[in-house]
Amino acid sequence: MSMGKIDPQSWKQDLPAFREKTNEFYAGESTVGAYKGFSGYYGSYAQKGGKASMLRLRMPGGRVTKEKLAFVARAIREYKVARAHFTTCQTIQLHDLDADTVCALMEQALDVGIVTMGGGGDFPRNVMCSPLSGVQADEYFDTLPYAEAAGDYLMHFIKAEKMPRKLKVCFSNSPANQTHATYRDLGFVARPDGKFDVYSAGGLGNNPLFGVKVAEAIDPNCILYYIKAMWLTFRSYGNYENRGKARTRYMQEALGGAENYKRAYLEKLDEVIASGEDLTLNITPAPVTKTGDGSTASGPRILPQKQAGLYTVVWHPIGGQPSMESLCALSDAMQTIPDAEIRLAPDETAYIVNLTGAEAEKVLTATPDSAQSLFETSVSCIGGLTCQVGLRDSQGLLAACVKAVREAGLPDGALPQIHISGCPSSCGTHQTGTIGFRGASRPVGGKPQPGFQLFVGGCDRQGSETMGRILGVVLEADVPAFLVALGREVAASGMDYAAWSAANPDAIDRIAAPYLG
Repeated sequence: MSMGKIDPQSWKQDLPAFREKTNEFYAGESTVGAYKGFSGYYGSYAQKGGKASMLRLRMPGGRVTKEKLAFVARAIREYKVARAHFTTCQTIQLHDLDADTVCALMEQALDVGIVTMGGGGDFPRNVMCSPLSGVQADEYFDTLPYAEAAGDYLMHFIKAEKMPRKLKVCFSNSPANQTHATYRDLGFVARPDGKFDVYSAGGLGNNPLFGVKVAEAIDPNCILYYIKAMWLTFRSYGNYENRGKARTRYMQEALGGAENYKRAYLEKLDEVIASGEDLTLNITPAPVTKTGDGSTASGPRILPQKQAGLYTVVWHPIGGQPSMESLCALSDAMQTIPDAEIRLAPDETAYIVNLTGAEAEKVLTATPDSAQSLFETSVSCIGGLTCQVGLRDSQGLLAACVKAVREAGLPDGALPQIHISGCPSSCGTHQTGTIGFRGASRPVGGKPQPGFQLFVGGCDRQGSETMGRILGVVLEADVPAFLVALGREVAASGMDYAAWSAANPDAIDRIAAPYLG
C-alpha cells in the first residue's frame, strides 16, 4: 500500500454520486437510514428531522492552518452558515446546510486540502493529537508530525477492505493524555526517551475498555507498521456480523483477554514486517522558528510557549460552539500573523499558537465568546436536537447549567469540567470525566421522563485512568440545581473541587441522593 499523500483533488471523482444521492434524499426518494449508510463515507449526515445536513471537516492532528480557517470563514459569509461545532475528535463541523450548500462546500474544501471523506461511517476517523504538540513546555516530544503522517497513510484505507467502525488513532505527547490515547482503537503514547508506547483495542461507549499495551519504546518513524497491523488484526478477529460489536475493543473478550489479544496483534505485526513492505517514515520534527519581538501578554487565557517570547491564546466557546462572528474575526486577524494556526483539542477548546504578545492581544479581541471558568470549559456532544442517534439535548443541558451556575455566583474552581453525552456513544467522553452525564430516562408517575445518568470519579490521565461510578439518573430539569448545590458546598469548604473531592470522596453521593429519585 502506498505511503504517499493522496492528492485531495482525486476525491472529486466521488462527488457526483454524493450530489445525486443527496438530491434524491431531499426529494423524499430515499429513507434517512439508507442515506445515512451512504453519506457517512463523505463525512456528512442528515441532521435529526431530515431537513438539513452537517459536514465534518477533517483536521488531522487538530491542526487548522490560516488557509483552512479562511475557507471556513468564507463558507460562513458566502453560504450564510449559521452554526459550527468544534468536535471531541478535533474536527470542525458545519451545520444546518441545505443540499446545494453541503455539496458545494464538500468540493470547495478539497481545493484548500480539507478532505471530508471517511469522516463518518465505517472508516478511519480524524487522527487525533495532543493540541499543544511542539509548543508545550513539559511535553516529551512533538508528536504532531507523526500524527499527520498517520492521517495521510490512513486515507489509503478509506477504499480498502472493510474496516472496524470508527477506527480512531491517537497520539499523546505527555501523561496528560488529552487524546485518551491509552484507550482508543490505537494510541501512540510519547515517552521521555523520545519513543512511543503503543496501546490498542480500547474505547468508550457501550462496554468500555482501556487499551492493551501491545508494544513499548518503538521508534516513532515505525508507526505505520503498527497501524497496518491493527487493520490486519481486525480483519482476522473483528466481529463483522454484529454491528454493535464491530469495534476493536470487543476483540479483547473475543480472544480471551488482554494477553491473548496482544499475542494476536503482535503476530500480525510480524506479518507486516516479514512482508518486506517499507513503511518506515523519515521524520525529524522541525522546531518553531518564529521568535518573539519583545511584546508580552498575560492573563487567564494566555499560555507562554516553550519558545521564548511566544504565546498561545486559549479560546473555549461554550459547548464547542463558536459564534460565527468570532470565527470570521479570528480568521481575518490570523491572516496577518506569521505562523499562527489553531490547534483544536478533544475538550472542544481551540488554542491559537505562535503569537507574539501584541498578536495575542489581537486574537483575544477577536474571540470574546470564551469560557469564564473551569466549569464553563465543560464538554458536550452536539446533542439530540441535531444528531440522528442522540437521545437528549446535551448542548441545551450545558447551556442551562452554565446559566444556573453564573446566577448562583459560584467561584471558579467550585465545579470541575464536566462531560455530557446525549446517548451511550460517549462522544462527550462522560465515562472518564470527573463528573459525567449521559442521556437517559427515568420513570415519574409511571411515565418516562428525560434524564441524564450521572457518572462520578472518572479520570483520563495516563497511569490513573478510571471509569466513573454510576450513581443513578437525574431528571434533566434537576441537573442545574444539583450542580449548584454541589458547587455551593465545595465553595463553602474553601477548597476547589479537586481538593474537596479528595478530602470527601463520598460527599458527592450524599449531595446527589435527593436528585436521584
